[in-house]
Amino acid sequence: MATAKIIHNPLLISSSRSADKSDSCVKNLSPSSIFGSPSLGKKLFCVKKSVSPISRRCANVVAVSSDVVKEKKLKASSSGSNLLITKEEGLELYEDMYLGRAFEDMCAQMYYRGKMFGFVHLYNGQEAVSTGFIKLLKKEDCVVSTYRDHVHALSKGVSAREVMSELFGKATGCCRGQGGSMHMFSKEHNVLGGFAFIGEGIPVATGAAFTSKYKREALKEDCDEVTLAFFGDGTCNNGQFFECLNMAALWKLPIVFVVENNLWAIGMSHLRATSDPQIWKKGPAFGMPGVHVDGMDVLKVREVAKEAIGRARRGEGPTLVECETYRFRGHSLADPDELRDPAEKAHYAMRDPITALKKYIIENKLASEADLKAIEKKIDEVVDEAVEFADKSPVPPRSQLLENVFADPRGFGIGPDGKYRCEDPKFTEGTAQV
Repeated sequence: MATAKIIHNPLLISSSRSADKSDSCVKNLSPSSIFGSPSLGKKLFCVKKSVSPISRRCANVVAVSSDVVKEKKLKASSSGSNLLITKEEGLELYEDMYLGRAFEDMCAQMYYRGKMFGFVHLYNGQEAVSTGFIKLLKKEDCVVSTYRDHVHALSKGVSAREVMSELFGKATGCCRGQGGSMHMFSKEHNVLGGFAFIGEGIPVATGAAFTSKYKREALKEDCDEVTLAFFGDGTCNNGQFFECLNMAALWKLPIVFVVENNLWAIGMSHLRATSDPQIWKKGPAFGMPGVHVDGMDVLKVREVAKEAIGRARRGEGPTLVECETYRFRGHSLADPDELRDPAEKAHYAMRDPITALKKYIIENKLASEADLKAIEKKIDEVVDEAVEFADKSPVPPRSQLLENVFADPRGFGIGPDGKYRCEDPKFTEGTAQV
């Protein structure tokens, strides 16, 4: 009887599925091999096609094998410029990224002062992903987020006042205080929500993308709206992820699946949690481009985002983008962050995306140090004012307690007299005061 040989070396795994090794892969599971490697930002949107041995409706398998950023630089060089952005674009990117960082730092202060309750998950370190993608969108485009959603909302245009008030649980918040940290929503800005459960937002994003396609093809409306679905590396082992990639590719939906791979799913290392840590490979498996990009470099992210959003807007279907990034704080503000190696954290702190963009802007004379200081001062004032506004805002009234809980609250939330039952002083008798 043949026996299986198990190799216990976690650092190098070689596998192949065919005699000619056409489907072979070699993976080095050391973090440095995939994170911050020279290959990041490469393997983007040049599609190779090969014939599948099982021919059904389509015999094309999408693979990824070019470098959009390098190509863009070559074109820019031939036109007399080596810059990926203009001065205006650079200042917009810097302002948005600095807003995200300053806002989250203030959230930490307010949390420890008892102004916020529950779990608060901060975005520090990942700003290049949110800014690189969302600042390319139109107002009509949709964004679906996770529990780490404050900065996505800010990038999409929700005011710092509304987001901070929501975190304070106040009636002036973007969800009137009922969403809190993990459930930012704004109909006005097409932020379709933050979702606390792993993978929960991906079906919502897929549905939003289907709506756009239906408007254009069935209702014959002039609609080129795109949806961005943000989620983390831990989600990519979840069934909803695979189901929605399949549907999006099958129906060529205008959606971009953006994986914010910060290497850690709460306290579980990404390298220990999945059989193949290269998430972008799962795109070609479903017939869509898979892209692997340095998520600590906003300029690389932005170039990849342009291609992916452009494909979706032209009706060419979805793209899976894996942004390799890193969170500078613990999973949440309740996390002592003792599991990650201090040397690893120090290494990625040296690759701060905001510092890198600032250096690029100044070295290429797009703006001066004084220009950037002026932006920082303006943002600091905006964040301070947001805290002051949130602190002075009223708490939600008792009559709001059961709103947005039931589609039709009559029979439970609303009594025979037409009033919310929670307005009755006896409604909460014997329970904690609301």
